Amino acid sequence: MTRPLLLALLLASPAAALAQGVTIAPTTVFIDARSRSGTILLFNPNPQPAEVEVSAFYAVPASDTAGTLRLQEGDSLAPRSAVPWIRIFPRRATIAPGANQTLRVLVSPPATVPDGEYWARVRITARGGAPPVTVADSGGVQASLSLVVNSLLPLLYRKGAVSTGVTISGLVAEVTADSVVVRGRLARTGNAAALVTARGALVDDGGAVRATSELPTSVYDELVHRWTFPRAGLAAGAYLVRVEVEGVRADLGAANVLAFPPVRDSIRVAVP
Repeated sequence: MTRPLLLALLLASPAAALAQGVTIAPTTVFIDARSRSGTILLFNPNPQPAEVEVSAFYAVPASDTAGTLRLQEGDSLAPRSAVPWIRIFPRRATIAPGANQTLRVLVSPPATVPDGEYWARVRITARGGAPPVTVADSGGVQASLSLVVNSLLPLLYRKGAVSTGVTISGLVAEVTADSVVVRGRLARTGNAAALVTARGALVDDGGAVRATSELPTSVYDELVHRWTFPRAGLAAGAYLVRVEVEGVRADLGAANVLAFPPVRDSIRVAVP
């Protein structure tokens, strides 16, 4: 099963996510084999109580051939799934106005599990915490609709020696009415997800950089990444697009990101 995933949640999560007035921090949970535990802090800044439910499921980022991102759900018993080992307390809570709620996350894998990184998503379902939406029909009858918002947090459990990297292949370029678009397949190496920043530069024949692109992304298996450059102001002619992917993320703590040197490629494109 697949579902669309908001880019802000999948790739560039801020320090705290807002779900129907409930703030959540952190938005990516890292747990290692030494502690086997972590915490998630919820805060309700609103004058109404917020009802919260928490669960875990297995899903990883993927894309279609155009580079449109989605969350690909899979079997909770998949080889890389941490779902069977996860316990979250409490699973349900009512957060009073202005109050905090700490979720305790425990991971208990079998002792024989191989070294590597294992994955899950923590789903936090928030009800209330903001005024309901009121709808009136033509007869004057009103109905209040309380919105339900799901926040999906990546959870990464690391045991033993972990490493990662990325390869770039299959670059293709397309010129549209307003953009120059380059797509390429990113494939993970190693035994852990690649939490990366993908950069690109559009260079003219004189060596001047005419446009740049920079986006965070996460490569758990493989996906198609899209570098997009505005076409406005570009004269007709030949250009070189240089792309690179590096194991750094500004939105995640450096201690949590498995660094690796930039991987680079390039492709020439003609702008008519």
